[in-house]
Amino acid sequence: MHDHNHTHHNQDVENIQMAFFLNFFFTIIEIVGGMLTNSVAILSDAVHDLGDSFSLGLSWYFQKIAKRPRTKNYTYGYKRFSLMGAIINSVILVVGSVLILMNAIPRLFNPQQPDVKGMLLLAVLGVVVNGAAMLRLRRGHSLNEKVVSLHLLEDVLGWLSVLVGAGIMYFVDAPFIDPLLSIGISAFILFNVYRNIRRSLRIILQGSPDLINIDEVEKTVMAIENVHSVHDLHIWSVDGEYNVLTIHVVLSAPLPMAKLHSLKTELREKLLSLDIQHSTIEFEAPDEDCEMEECC
Repeated sequence: MHDHNHTHHNQDVENIQMAFFLNFFFTIIEIVGGMLTNSVAILSDAVHDLGDSFSLGLSWYFQKIAKRPRTKNYTYGYKRFSLMGAIINSVILVVGSVLILMNAIPRLFNPQQPDVKGMLLLAVLGVVVNGAAMLRLRRGHSLNEKVVSLHLLEDVLGWLSVLVGAGIMYFVDAPFIDPLLSIGISAFILFNVYRNIRRSLRIILQGSPDLINIDEVEKTVMAIENVHSVHDLHIWSVDGEYNVLTIHVVLSAPLPMAKLHSLKTELREKLLSLDIQHSTIEFEAPDEDCEMEECC
């Protein structure tokens, strides 16, 4: 059981590591292929993928740091370093997409005809290589993995557009199709990046996790025997996966230490079933004044 958990624990690092090497290797192929086919679109994509390789390497590094145990300086551990990698990658994606738009829009009015057969060959290879990496990362759980998979999704869609555009240009003289598809893909990627950045900022600002209903948490605690009321309830997420709760529980009547221990164990089990991994619970007597109640 321990070995299984350890394997799952390190799967995200291995996934990002694989994506980094795959992306970097394929970027070299793109640069050579772009020069041989005289395709500005492929060379532009190669520059974009070089930026992707940098961000993937950054994600790999941050994801490894995120596995370190907690210290006196980082009492919750290094989990948020994974989140920082996701934010940096999102920013790089925005810059990359804007650069693609800046190159694609002028090409609508001044299209260039590349080596279509070479483009078709590279496009098929690009879809297969990036698609395999993307499917593996999309099964991941961390926000960092999800953002990295978005990088690869952008690459897959980019190569699909090259494949479709080159396929049409093989039969019809319509070079404007490629930049048109690139604009649509960039808009799609920017929309998805916006959602990831919004989620990342919510975590940094310690907003309550999207998938946890605070009212449901309160009802679950209130339904337990010997609980009179609750207050000063706070829920936040460290990295989008590891959720933390602090709560003050007012008892119906004073309880001995053994009973309090059993009650705390029951509360933590109930909260864990609601996807709250770390709980700090403070018990109060029915007539006790809470100093935190007025300010919180």
